[in-house]
Amino acid sequence: MPRRIRALPKREYADPRYNSSVIGKFINSIMKRGKKSTALMIFYDALEILHKKTGEDGYQVFDKALANVKPIVEVRPRRIGGATYQVPMEVKPERKLALAIRWVLDASRERSEHTMAEKLAGELLACYKKENSGSMKKREDTHRMAEANKAYAHFRF
Repeated sequence: MPRRIRALPKREYADPRYNSSVIGKFINSIMKRGKKSTALMIFYDALEILHKKTGEDGYQVFDKALANVKPIVEVRPRRIGGATYQVPMEVKPERKLALAIRWVLDASRERSEHTMAEKLAGELLACYKKENSGSMKKREDTHRMAEANKAYAHFRF
């Protein structure tokens, strides 16, 4: 039983166009130095680029791309009897979303296109098609590590 009261979840802000809290979180993650209007422009421009490249709604492509990047299992360290084991565990839904957003943004910032909107659109398109991209590689590495350490799964509690 924890000694302190659990922290209440933060109030989620939805974006103005799609009224989605996931997009609101994504835009807030794009934002640097408090420039939210710039982050909004980058995100919506990326959705427009996705719409032009795929012919589908940009929001649906974004949603499917994030779903493809979300990890299912990850390893967490557990200290048992003086030894630390990497124990594979399922990822909670909030953490799945946070990891997917972080991985997509980190990988898109590493890409070589000219503008951030083009980088973000390229990364989301690669994730949507399940092609080889930085964020998909990160997901596969996480799953591979969990698979390699599944012998320690019985330490999960």
